[in-house]
Amino acid sequence: MTDVEHQKWWGWGVEGIAFHHEDKPAFAGFVLDKVGIDLTQPGGEPPTFDEIEVPASRLGDDLGARLRAAVGDHQVSTDDMLRVVHTYGKGMRDLVRVRAGDLPRVPDAVVYPANEDEVRAVVDAAVAADAVLIPFGGGSNISGSLTPQPREERTVISLDLGRMNRVLEIDESSGLARIQAGGLGPDIEEQLTTRGWTMGHQPDSFKHSTLGGWIATRSSGMQSDKYGDIADITRGMRVVLPGKVVELRPLPSTSTGPSVREMIIGSEGRLGVVTEAWVNVHRVPENRDVIAYLFPNWAAGLAAMAEISTSDASPTITRVSDANETSFSLATRKASKGISGKVGEGLFEVLRRRGWDLEKVCLSYIGYEGGTAKIRAEKSIVGKIIGKHGGIRLGRGPGALYDQKKFDTPYIRDFLLDRGAIGDVSETAAPWSKLGQVYTTTVRAARAKFAELGVTGFIMCHLSHSYHSGACLYFTFAFPPNAGDDFLGQYDAVKTVIQQSFIDAGATLSHHHGVGTDHAPWLEQDISEAGTDLMVGLLRAADPGRNLNPGTLIPDHREW
Repeated sequence: MTDVEHQKWWGWGVEGIAFHHEDKPAFAGFVLDKVGIDLTQPGGEPPTFDEIEVPASRLGDDLGARLRAAVGDHQVSTDDMLRVVHTYGKGMRDLVRVRAGDLPRVPDAVVYPANEDEVRAVVDAAVAADAVLIPFGGGSNISGSLTPQPREERTVISLDLGRMNRVLEIDESSGLARIQAGGLGPDIEEQLTTRGWTMGHQPDSFKHSTLGGWIATRSSGMQSDKYGDIADITRGMRVVLPGKVVELRPLPSTSTGPSVREMIIGSEGRLGVVTEAWVNVHRVPENRDVIAYLFPNWAAGLAAMAEISTSDASPTITRVSDANETSFSLATRKASKGISGKVGEGLFEVLRRRGWDLEKVCLSYIGYEGGTAKIRAEKSIVGKIIGKHGGIRLGRGPGALYDQKKFDTPYIRDFLLDRGAIGDVSETAAPWSKLGQVYTTTVRAARAKFAELGVTGFIMCHLSHSYHSGACLYFTFAFPPNAGDDFLGQYDAVKTVIQQSFIDAGATLSHHHGVGTDHAPWLEQDISEAGTDLMVGLLRAADPGRNLNPGTLIPDHREW
């Protein structure tokens, strides 16, 4: 059987890695205060797989034989565990349902191709048999893009591209690399950096997501201020459709009608299977530095980020947390020892004496890359802007800690679920002129819904991914649902008001998590009914039989 490594069937990441609070002395008190959960009481345990009843595979003999002929006998699996792993992504709804053994429709087979020829054979076999084909990368999707439709009667195949994980070539003169779509973030970077190159794409899911998944969901990484999001990074690709392959060469720019490249980016598997892509790569920078800063309040942080975006500085990371997320970050620190802890306490005392309201302070991280002179100049520009808006420099220590822990946050969601609580995210983007209103509208809507439900809820936010005209706002919310009431119903109530507040305030339904099924209800409000018509027409023309990941991307009432 394949040696492709998968995440836990019931949660984020791989077995043996989890969030622990015992070494974080302020965390238990923070959680008790903000969401009313007493961490001195033991949490529950995830279910064992023996407790889960998995529907039998419906893979027929004829299609099974064609799939095995395409990829080899040992690369087609009907194993129950693997089928469950490929049933859901890692969104909140996914985790609640899989832990509860709610499996209305499970893929009938998981297929592991080794190259594009095998992908073509699998796609052709699936369409010939009128089966459903769902591409699968690292399984980290959180918007519902991987789950078969509950009432799907046809055979469902999960096409796992995990074996297709190599950097195939680097065009050093052009700064381009050709990479197979199944490569995970760490595997791609390891292969590139050994030759002195980097792609620079680092989403929160970096360790458990793939190039093909980034393209399919229009991903953005925390260093996108410098490197761009995946739509900027991806210059060419190959995409398998029934009986044919779309080949887009890695050109710097073209004027050849509506962009087919842009159509495929963000298409969530509905326009074919991406097998490889040409992407921009850069020489590994001479220096890399992440510096922490502190603002007196959220408005000051927003204003500084907006000014930095139009300055002569070009940081790799521009991030500022609101007061709530700042308090959360401080609560997750390990116990400070010796001089470092005393310095932190002394700084906050000095700020208090200066008149700072320590309940409103906002933590910021700015990343710099390049030569020594370039970084020095950019730090000078940024430092003046931050000082103009009342901020101060905290230094490399907190910045380095952020850089080390940046991929760990998703594990907290499992930690909360083990204690019967919900923790989830929603992110959006809007022009600078509307960001403040988006933030205020969203926080108010969430708090009002918490009050209506009668729960102790918490919402926090950070700004990231700055652009010339605006930025991304990334919200995280948590609450313990009322016992005895509909668990997911309460989650949906909060998630819905947050998403609707984005639209009402002039923002988008999602900045980088894609549409899937979870965000599809807001698509027509976001891109207009006429825009949705264009999307439906495109999908219908490319896949009239609805064989390629049907149900995702567009609202239910627009499916055909």
